[in-house]
Amino acid sequence: MLEIKEITPTKGNLKKFTKFQIDLYKGNPYFVPPLISDDVATLNPEENPAFEFCDAKYFMAYRDGKPVGRVAGIINRQVNEKSKSKTARFGFIDFIDDHEVSAALMEAVEDWARKKGMKKIIGPLGFTDLDHEGMLTGGYEELGTMATIYNYPYYVEHMERLGYTKESDWLEFVMEVPDAIPEKYARIAEIVKKKYGLRVLKYTSRNRIKKEYGHALFHLINDAYKDLYQYSTLTERQIEYYIDIYLGLLNLDLVSLVIDKEGRLVGVGISMPSMSRALQKSQGALFPFGWYHLLKGLKGKNDRVDLLLVAVAPEYQNKGVNALLFTDLIPYFQKYGFKYAESNPEMETNSKVQSQWEYFVTRQHRHRRSFQKKL
Repeated sequence: MLEIKEITPTKGNLKKFTKFQIDLYKGNPYFVPPLISDDVATLNPEENPAFEFCDAKYFMAYRDGKPVGRVAGIINRQVNEKSKSKTARFGFIDFIDDHEVSAALMEAVEDWARKKGMKKIIGPLGFTDLDHEGMLTGGYEELGTMATIYNYPYYVEHMERLGYTKESDWLEFVMEVPDAIPEKYARIAEIVKKKYGLRVLKYTSRNRIKKEYGHALFHLINDAYKDLYQYSTLTERQIEYYIDIYLGLLNLDLVSLVIDKEGRLVGVGISMPSMSRALQKSQGALFPFGWYHLLKGLKGKNDRVDLLLVAVAPEYQNKGVNALLFTDLIPYFQKYGFKYAESNPEMETNSKVQSQWEYFVTRQHRHRRSFQKKL
């Protein structure tokens, strides 16, 4: 017998909600589990500042008392006000290969959204763009990353069977780290520095980068990403939250800031060693030994670097600032022995972003999609 239960967002319940995904993919060589504590914090209304402008509801499917699926329903009121729409989101979705299960989960989310007055549902998306988004539709035999969703191929067929159609697609790329900075990139970087009076800023102190450019960094992200698909502007409380979470983890060699003559931040490139293998070994848990694998992933030998974020102020986009960022970062990639660099998902229509890889040997290796359905 199949039963759908609404999940009260206590820490214990959210841990079970998160662990279902990890259990479902146990033994899969391509799935990268989240840190359980991170997902619990994201889903917890008492911890995630996105709940200032988001509503959420969580459901789990059980058959004969055993968990067989999960899904979150989310309404981002900020994005809806900006887009003048009544749109709900679904996310954190996982289920066994059983059409009764996927149909019951989506029916629960759709009914909740209708009762909240929504006219459309899209996903998978999170609360904001700093959460995982986009169902994998190609690249199932590629190792996932810390920042992306992995799912079985059958998920797509289930969504289409339930009447969901394409909303938007993302592409992902893997680049070979070159032995030397591409000559054209180096030339562009020099021109940009002289023409606009820009320079690269490096830090060795996390506290100092937080103090001097922590807020500016996230305000730059807001400016650079404001027109992107379903972008949710980060509030001051969110910025404080993310400064504490992210800036304390980074190897500052792998962070590049570009400032203008007045010291204003106009570009940022943030990368970090791939944590995929470390997270697989930790199985999402810090204790008893997960911390060791994660520390080894950050400090140990690694041939892959994740390009977590590149943001350029709108007035400097398409003016070569990306070349300035990568001429700074590539020597550090070489220093740490990285052979490959992974992009984050990029909108398939975002030719400006994709053009920055034209001077590298690249492979478009993953493809993902958000789905939509009228309610």
